[in-house]
Amino acid sequence: MKKIYSVLVENRSGVLAKVSGLFSRRSFNIDSLAVGETDDPTISCMTIVSSGNERTLQQIEKQLNKKLDIIKVKTFDESHSISREMMLMKVKYNKNNRRDIMEICEIMKADIVDMSKTYMIIQICDVPEKIKLLIDMFASVSIVEVARTGTLALPKCSENE
Repeated sequence: MKKIYSVLVENRSGVLAKVSGLFSRRSFNIDSLAVGETDDPTISCMTIVSSGNERTLQQIEKQLNKKLDIIKVKTFDESHSISREMMLMKVKYNKNNRRDIMEICEIMKADIVDMSKTYMIIQICDVPEKIKLLIDMFASVSIVEVARTGTLALPKCSENE
């Protein structure tokens, strides 16, 4: 079972270390972690994706709420949120597989953002499952390097907001 935690924190040095230390000390798993400033530069938002049983996930939320640097913790599951991840992937290509790579990118709605005589950098922004699928589709191609962001997520819109 996975849960997404949207954690508003004070934008100060050491806060990330305290939050990750909490997970480490209690042996909680972090599947994904992304941090960025909000519209207020004194506040950052940490999006943490964690997995475990129901008890573990409840314990994570309780422990996060105890931290002094944390302003607010919101939790939601994948079915009630919109989530995206970005990936840049550098691949080596040749004249025999260039067209195949371009077709896969077109089908998967990925963009070729840089190119040389032998390398391409491909960018995709989508749900984590589709990013994994793209990596799997390039298994037969020479993947040189992959860089992925953590998952970013917001709860779905509702008229009650």
